[in-house]
Amino acid sequence: MKRIIITLSFIFVVFISAFSQKQVRKEMRDGNKAYSKEKYTEAEIAYRKALESNARSVDAAYNLGNSLYKQNKFPEAAEQYQAAVSDEKDKEKAAMVWHNIGNVFMSGKDYQKSIEAYKQALRRNPLDDETRYNLALAQKLLENQQQQNKDQNKDKNKDQNKKDQQKDKQNKDQNKDQQQNKDQQQQNKDQQQQQQQQQDQDQMQKQNAEQILDAMMQNERDTQEKVKMQQMQQQKQRKTDKNW
Repeated sequence: MKRIIITLSFIFVVFISAFSQKQVRKEMRDGNKAYSKEKYTEAEIAYRKALESNARSVDAAYNLGNSLYKQNKFPEAAEQYQAAVSDEKDKEKAAMVWHNIGNVFMSGKDYQKSIEAYKQALRRNPLDDETRYNLALAQKLLENQQQQNKDQNKDKNKDQNKKDQQKDKQNKDQNKDQQQNKDQQQQNKDQQQQQQQQQDQDQMQKQNAEQILDAMMQNERDTQEKVKMQQMQQQKQRKTDKNW
């Protein structure tokens, strides 16, 4: 009884596998038909259905990648190509997949990765002139990109140096203005001090002059007083003489 169950199970699995393969071929035909008519969205749907029926179908993954690439869905296309190439045993087919992976990276201007992909393709099919041309183009574009980045960095550094020079000039001008203001303040302070000193000197000279004038007037008064006393004494003496 047990052997019968096993036998029936085996027959059922074979039947399911055959049905699955038949469904995959149908979906692949539908996808290819839509792809040939440039109906890439319809082709994508068909290829995805084929993968649902057989997740390990290399052809379905590869064709799905192509339909996604045509729709500029580059990251999704690269994912399908990577899935296809991981299971592809045929070198020529693997070379085609790597070639398309290189094209995806080229579209994204990731030239370094595209170069590596094209090299992988040429390792599997060294006679592929189209891949060889794309490799040379990617290498040239990478060189131009690196030179452009170098020039941009140079210009950026030049602009930064210019900004730094302008900033240094502004700082110097600002320091110069601050120094000029400081010098002007010091000059004003010195002038104020000189004016104050001059005022003090004038005041002292005025006070000295007043003191000298007062002393002279006092001397004059003292002299007049002496003269007056002498005159009074003389008059008194004459008066006394007259009486005698």
